[in-house]
Amino acid sequence: MTEQALSSKTNAVFSMVSVLACAALGAIALYTSGMGLLDAKLHRAGGFALALVVGVAAARAKRAQSGPLHTGIDLALIALGMWSIWSFHFVQNEMETALYDVTNKDAWPALAGLVVFLELTRRLWGWGLFTVGALAVLYLLFGKDMPGILEHSGFSIKEVAEALWYNTNKGVFGSITNIVLSTVFIFIIFGALLEGTGAGDTLLKFAFLATRRTRGGPAHAAILASSLFGTMSGSTVANIVGTGTFTIPMIKKRGFSPTFAAGIEATASSGGQIMPPIMGAAALVMADLTGAGYLNIIIAALFPAMFYYFSLFCAVTVEARRQGIEVQPLKTDDKITKVDMINSILFVGPIITVIASLLAGLSTSRAGFYAVVVLLALSVINPEVRRDPMRVWRSFISGSMSGATLLIAIAAIGILVGSLDTTGLGLKLANVIASVRGESLFSALLVAMIGALILGMGMPTLPAYLIIILVMGPAIQALGISMLTAHMFVFYYGVASSLTPPVAIAAYAAAPIAGSNPLMTAFMAFRLGMAKFIIPFIFAFYPTILIVEEFHLTTFLWIVARTLFCIWLFSSALSAYDRGKLTWIEVILRFTAAFAILFLDPLVYGPAIVAGMLLIARDIRRGETPHQHKGDVA
Repeated sequence: MTEQALSSKTNAVFSMVSVLACAALGAIALYTSGMGLLDAKLHRAGGFALALVVGVAAARAKRAQSGPLHTGIDLALIALGMWSIWSFHFVQNEMETALYDVTNKDAWPALAGLVVFLELTRRLWGWGLFTVGALAVLYLLFGKDMPGILEHSGFSIKEVAEALWYNTNKGVFGSITNIVLSTVFIFIIFGALLEGTGAGDTLLKFAFLATRRTRGGPAHAAILASSLFGTMSGSTVANIVGTGTFTIPMIKKRGFSPTFAAGIEATASSGGQIMPPIMGAAALVMADLTGAGYLNIIIAALFPAMFYYFSLFCAVTVEARRQGIEVQPLKTDDKITKVDMINSILFVGPIITVIASLLAGLSTSRAGFYAVVVLLALSVINPEVRRDPMRVWRSFISGSMSGATLLIAIAAIGILVGSLDTTGLGLKLANVIASVRGESLFSALLVAMIGALILGMGMPTLPAYLIIILVMGPAIQALGISMLTAHMFVFYYGVASSLTPPVAIAAYAAAPIAGSNPLMTAFMAFRLGMAKFIIPFIFAFYPTILIVEEFHLTTFLWIVARTLFCIWLFSSALSAYDRGKLTWIEVILRFTAAFAILFLDPLVYGPAIVAGMLLIARDIRRGETPHQHKGDVA
């Protein structure tokens, strides 16, 4: 047998074992969310053991070629990982049945486990998350020699193993792992099944129909579709691939530049995770960490998300005006068919099930379980599913695989949690920010925003959110802001970090589809999504927007109206265009008025509102003059 044939056969074996591991993980998620609980230590150990197998197979599939040496290394990783996971389970059993302290002998399998999962993190998630985890381990081991606030008292190898591996509150097997296994996993499977049963295609068609009478057309459809599709996938890149392959070519065909087409898709896709009712994995974790409840998270996120998507609609409208793009007639193949109407139930039914279950007081994971059951029961109405029933199975395996690779990332996050908690570095950083901010809440939030964007750069939303809240959360709460507001603040910047140049992963995923320059696409997405950087400041200063805290109807309506006006001024100023081209003086005045409208003092925002209205009135009056350029008519 040739080396190539042997490699192909080995890959097939890895793939088959990976599918079996995915099936087992998915079955565990269904059982624990809908039928009964597993022993906590067995659930976490078993989850990571299966994720280890899936992770190695997934990393192997990404590799161009796998020779005997690679196979040997992969098998060694699995063997070492299984040894370390078995050691965790053994030590936890001993702790439950007798007075047992972690020994130096126990430290070696723990260190082996840290190495294995960090290496898998590097292979699957890249150098960014790997570096975070590796630095956390090194900091625990050698931080006693660091200068200033970074110095700690020092920890032995045994203490490091105890903090990062044998602890069920923090570390690799800590509380965040429990949240992902018991709550998040079922929703990842739910999202994959929604997409696989045809709900995504139907959503896209409805989005195109709903926006057919707008100038932006497919660009507006991309915004609407991505807001709904992102709630299913929970992943910016998956959202771009799922909707962008359809929307980007159509946006270009309408007359928009490739850079704009990729930029608007990247920006819209990144926002899917802040749009209720599902909001991806990060919102589920937030509900557990804050204790606010998932229903409250959904309600709190609603208006900030609507502001964000309103800003994108404004950006597309202004750009369409600037390029002279007009409304186009509806084509026959764009019309909604009877099959599309029937298939819409695939999305509407499960979403209603989730909301009804939460309102009935059921747990979030039980709501996810019932949504999956309803979706599977309804899937037979789609003719495509009846023709190819195996697409449901493939979606189930795909969702389990996504959950398994997420668990690998959570291992690195758990290492960071253990390191920060053990050394107290998070509280030290909070004190530093408190001393830097002086008496200004705005300057403190600005420092937190910059730190959050740097910490989250180049990472998927959930790892980015967790890292940011662990490092920056205590500092933000120390400003007198509530826990929910602090978590929402950093959650937004965890999402926004995917649009921030130079490491704008959303833009780099969309650029190849559009055939645009990735860096220029990143800057375009950054400009189009600029509102995402402002909205967290609005609800930090006006928490009534989150509804679930300090809600006052009059104040709420007033700040909503001011925010919408601010967004229009801001969007038109960024494009230097409204009904016609704006002068530099008008751009500066619009920016100034937009920011001033959000001030707390009525002596500031009152004149700003008047100034903004005068600027718009001037633009309308100029647009009515007979000498206006043809492309400038609204």
